[in-house]
Amino acid sequence: MYLVHAGLQASEPGTQLPSEAAELIRSVADTDGPPAEHVSAHPDALPDPVVGVFLVADGLAEAERTAETLFRRALAVVPALRGWRLTRVGTPLVTPYYEQLLLSSSGPAGRIGSGPFPSN
Repeated sequence: MYLVHAGLQASEPGTQLPSEAAELIRSVADTDGPPAEHVSAHPDALPDPVVGVFLVADGLAEAERTAETLFRRALAVVPALRGWRLTRVGTPLVTPYYEQLLLSSSGPAGRIGSGPFPSN
């Protein structure tokens, strides 16, 4: 399963992403679009609102293509989303998490110190 994010931008500055955006995009996936396991909207994300979709795919490239197809279809057919445009589609990077693991003395399995993992 992959999480793919889409950045959305309104045609008119100051326009808010509809509160039901996630449900609207999910409805397109359920009816005639690519399958989506879960859709989540983040209307206050910067620089633009972001919508995330979890979907099953054979690989990252396929997941991103499938998500882009879903988002473009939703923006074309859902009246409440007309006027919005897709600015980017891609999987979010989790770099800070892995950088933190590298900074720990020996990674998650042999971590030394307090935290969710027991000390050796």
